[in-house]
Amino acid sequence: MNDPLRAASPIPGRWFDGLSSKARPVMVSLRPTPRGPSLVLHPLSQPGAEPVVFAWKDVGWPEAWNERKPPPRVVVDLRDHGSVEIDAVAEWRAALAAAGDRPGIAQRMQTRWPVLLGVTAAAVIGLTLFYRYGTPWAATQLTRFVPIGWETSVAENVLKQMDDGTLKPSKLPKERQDQLKARFDTLVRQTPQTLHRYPDYRPPLSLEFRYGMGANAFALPGGKIVMTDGIVKAAADKGLPDDALVGVLAHEVGHVVHRHTTRMVVEQGVLNMGMGLALGDVSGIVSTGASVLTGLAYSRSHEREADCYAIALMRHTALPTAPMGKLLLAIAHDEEEEEKKEKAQKQKDKEKDSSTPAAGQGTDAAAPASAPAPGSKGKTRAELEAHPVWSLLSSHPDTVRRATELEQGHAPHCGKD
Repeated sequence: MNDPLRAASPIPGRWFDGLSSKARPVMVSLRPTPRGPSLVLHPLSQPGAEPVVFAWKDVGWPEAWNERKPPPRVVVDLRDHGSVEIDAVAEWRAALAAAGDRPGIAQRMQTRWPVLLGVTAAAVIGLTLFYRYGTPWAATQLTRFVPIGWETSVAENVLKQMDDGTLKPSKLPKERQDQLKARFDTLVRQTPQTLHRYPDYRPPLSLEFRYGMGANAFALPGGKIVMTDGIVKAAADKGLPDDALVGVLAHEVGHVVHRHTTRMVVEQGVLNMGMGLALGDVSGIVSTGASVLTGLAYSRSHEREADCYAIALMRHTALPTAPMGKLLLAIAHDEEEEEKKEKAQKQKDKEKDSSTPAAGQGTDAAAPASAPAPGSKGKTRAELEAHPVWSLLSSHPDTVRRATELEQGHAPHCGKD
C-alpha cells in the first residue's frame, strides 16, 4: 500500500520556521485531500524526523501566475510556522496540479485574458439586466408590503416642510377650488380598479391647492395631490377647458396608485444593495453615480407610466386628452421662452462687463447681444431634450413627444412598460 505522504514528488525547499533566522533545508511534497492539497515538509537536517503536515486551510497558497512570466521563486506562507521558499517553480506548479489543485476564477482572471474578458462581459450583462429588469421587478414586489401608514406619514412631513418653505396658501377663490375638487372627486369615483398596479391598494385620494412653484402639480405618497395656482392660471390664460386640469390630475393619480414615490425609495435601496454585493467597497463613487442615473431612468419610466394611466383613465371617463397635451406644451413653451430671456440677459450682462475697450481699441458691434454662447450654453430646452445625452440625464421624457401623445390620446409604449 502506498504511503500518502509520498504520493507527490518531493521538491527541495528552504523552511524559515520563525524560530530561527537560519533556513532549514526540507523536501516539500503535496498530497490530494477532499478539501484541497495538503503540504508536507520532510526536514533534511534531522534524519528520521517525522514529516510536518499542513492542512489546505492552514497554508497561504501563492497566487497563480502567467506561464510566460513565472516568478523567480515560490514563497508559501505557513502562517504561524513561518514560510517555505521553493526555487523549482515549474515542479511546484506541476505538483500542485497533480495533487488536484485548480486555480479559482479570480486567479484565472489574473493569468488569462480571455477569462478576464469573459467574466467582465458576463458581469456587465448581469448588472445591466439587474439594472433594467431586476431592480424594478424586485421593487414592485417589495412595495406591496410597505404600509400605507408609512406613506401618509412621509407625505404629511414633506408637505409641512414645503408649506414652511416654497409653498404658500392658495389664492384661488373658494368657489374655484370647489369646482376643481368636484371634478377631481368625480374622476376618482369613476376610476376602475383594473387600471391599478396594486388591486388591493386603495389610498384616500384628496386634492389640495397651494400658491408657489409656478405652474405645477405633484403627487405625494398615500393619496395627497397638490395643484398650484400657477397651473390653474396657465390653463385659463391659454383658454383651455378644465378638462386640461383634470388630465393633469389623472396623471398625478397615476403616480399615487402605482406608488411611484415608494417604489423609487425601494428601488434605490435594492440598487444600492445589489451594487454593494457586486462591487463591495471598490468604489462608492460608482455606486452613487449608478444610483443617480438609475433614479433618473426610473423617473422617466414612472412619468411614462403615469401618462399611460392618464390616457386610459380619460378614455374610460369619455374625457379628451388633447387639452392636457396642449397645456403641457404651453407650459414647456413658456419655460423655454423664460430660459431664452434669462440667457439673453446673461449674455447682455457679460458683454456689458467686457465692453469697456482698451486704449486704441473698439468693441465688436457685429455680435448681437442675444447671440448664443458657444457649445450647448445657447441651446434651448427643446434643443437639449432632442440630444440623447440630455435625454439620459433628464428625469422627464421629451416634453414635445409627451404632449403630442397626450393630444392624440395614445402612446406607443403604453401597455409595454
